[in-house]
Amino acid sequence: MGWRHKGVAFLAGGASVLAYAPFGLFPVAAIALGVLFWLLGPGAPEALRSASPDRRARGGFGIGFAWGLGAMLAGVSWLYVALHRFGGMPMPLAALAVLLFCAFMGAFAGLSGALFGALRQGRAGRDALLFAAVWLVGEWVRGWAFTGFPWLASGYSQSPPSPLAGFAPVFGVFGVGGLLAAVAALVVAAACARNWRPALVALLLVAAGAGLRLVAWTAPVGERLQVALLQPNIEQSLKWRPEMLQHWLEVNLSMLRDNPAPLVVLPETTIPLLIDHLPPDYRDALARTAAQHGGDVILGTFTRDADGHIFNAAVSLGRSPTAYYAKQHLVPFGEYSPPLFSWFYALASIPMADQTRGAPRQPPMTLAGQKVAVNICYEDVFGEELIRSLPEATLMLNLSNLAWYGDSLAQPQHLQIARLRALETGRPMLRATNTGMTALVAPDGHVEAVLPAFEAGALHVEVRGYQGLTPYARWGNWPAVAAALAVLGLAAFRRRG
Repeated sequence: MGWRHKGVAFLAGGASVLAYAPFGLFPVAAIALGVLFWLLGPGAPEALRSASPDRRARGGFGIGFAWGLGAMLAGVSWLYVALHRFGGMPMPLAALAVLLFCAFMGAFAGLSGALFGALRQGRAGRDALLFAAVWLVGEWVRGWAFTGFPWLASGYSQSPPSPLAGFAPVFGVFGVGGLLAAVAALVVAAACARNWRPALVALLLVAAGAGLRLVAWTAPVGERLQVALLQPNIEQSLKWRPEMLQHWLEVNLSMLRDNPAPLVVLPETTIPLLIDHLPPDYRDALARTAAQHGGDVILGTFTRDADGHIFNAAVSLGRSPTAYYAKQHLVPFGEYSPPLFSWFYALASIPMADQTRGAPRQPPMTLAGQKVAVNICYEDVFGEELIRSLPEATLMLNLSNLAWYGDSLAQPQHLQIARLRALETGRPMLRATNTGMTALVAPDGHVEAVLPAFEAGALHVEVRGYQGLTPYARWGNWPAVAAALAVLGLAAFRRRG
């Protein structure tokens, strides 16, 4: 593949970010994937199309990698803010670290391109189906390999109003991404082959997704609950200064007092120290204030067990018995050091960076007549981990602190991720964040209310719990992944034959 093809792929990958929040141009994702399919198949040079599978695989990797690198650099470059501005890493090293990370993540798209190049048969319908399968498998592997980074999985771009959002409760975000790739490839295949049948199949898929959006997979249960979601807007560069600690404690307690509700939620690490290091009367003041309001408060803090292990945790205080949740999916480099990478912390300054994972299965908190399944920040990127709390949980709650990433695409992208989690689980998703975006997402993926970012405030919402199981909550990613692997197996069998 020539540099011109790779340049087009790089630009298409970068443009795909326009399909995600805050831009929300969801058809752009199909166009970007259609360009990738065209470059790998009908638009590839004739010499490469007739080359050996090994050579086609090498060419396909280059095109896929360029597409993936463009998408990652355009979509997650906010990592630089965390490393340089708040992590203290020198600018050149922070830029290099982000480039290497994006290149590593882009390699998964490269592997999808390589697999497609090796197995493609030159027949429009079959190649479109194969493209969808390799794309789905590639994104799914990126979602768990080396602890996983499924951010910017293409299915996230198809939150409502996209008709393909209807497939999220059935196949999850990776299934939606695979169907998006199928639609894009079928349309391109139809145009190149001048055959209307693949385009008709694409239209039927879109129509089926629109129809599925009308299905209510879960049903409300219990009484309506008043919830106050608090956004203190604590500046990250000031949060960990010892001289500011008392001020932040007063800010949290004042916001709790000023916003009475049966359930009040403060964000991730809103108490920037171990909970057993709090001033003697402070924890009692939190519990007493929540109980006087007739309910409970959930706050983000750090806890420690008898062996000295530190956990990024959520703690409930008030009328109900005290409950704890410990974050189980930690962020590499930010919350723990992967093996052989201890040198990283000599270049960056990240507080509380030596944490321990919580148990993989933790019961929901029983609060205000609801079963609240808590997840902390990055954890809601992993849909198959969140469904472990179902069907018991009636509400989903995310506590986040994205102040690390400044005023960037990270906040709207994270809210869009929450919308897919609500669709997958058929549960409302409550979000309490430090700097944004604090919101309530309905089970159909609609954002019912949201606070402006980088403003202190409280979001008062009324919500009902939901019960029942969506197909995705019942079976997870496996139906979509199994179907994609079956397509790959059939393509490999035909190629071998």
